[in-house]
Amino acid sequence: MKTKLGKSAWTRRLIGILAAVLLLAASAHPAAGQKTKNSKIKYNDQTDPNAPPMPAGPDSDQIDRNIGQMLAAFQIGDVELMHKFYADNVTFVSGAYEPPISGWQNYVPLYQQQRAAFQGMQLIRRNTIVFPHGDVAWAMYQWEFDSMLNGRPYSMRGQTTLIFNKVGGNWLIVHNHTSELSATPGPAQPPAAPQQTPAPAKP
Repeated sequence: MKTKLGKSAWTRRLIGILAAVLLLAASAHPAAGQKTKNSKIKYNDQTDPNAPPMPAGPDSDQIDRNIGQMLAAFQIGDVELMHKFYADNVTFVSGAYEPPISGWQNYVPLYQQQRAAFQGMQLIRRNTIVFPHGDVAWAMYQWEFDSMLNGRPYSMRGQTTLIFNKVGGNWLIVHNHTSELSATPGPAQPPAAPQQTPAPAKP
């Protein structure tokens, strides 16, 4: 089914792509072509010098590396590598005020459909902080997203919160909440929606 979407509706649907949120470039897979730092990125390396430090420890370090590798896979479209970091029963918050996406198998076709419209994604992660607590953890970060959408420059920025569960020694993402804060100012403005755009069931 095809439907006409206004500019704001198209933008909200595109935010769903970022829900894979492996949106930011730290500890990246070398093929991702993203900006990287040290494999053990420090919270204050990319943040306000007055910001609190990320709690130190092996769990925090592992989760931080996982986020970077997940985001690298997100950018290059490697669904199998992305799945390594997500639980099968993961939930994603919709960016278009629609029901949450429940389950990895329901997320993948939406991600693939929307990613096809972009060329040359670059995602930069900033101000990451991770809070492990037993076998549960949560992480927060800001992101900047640049790409070409249907041949035109496209930029967004926002923030993500991820919730993790430790299963057999591995930290898996069980919930992803990604929100666009504002369009990046400058000449790269979001393009108008195409006249006929496939409308995914969820963003």
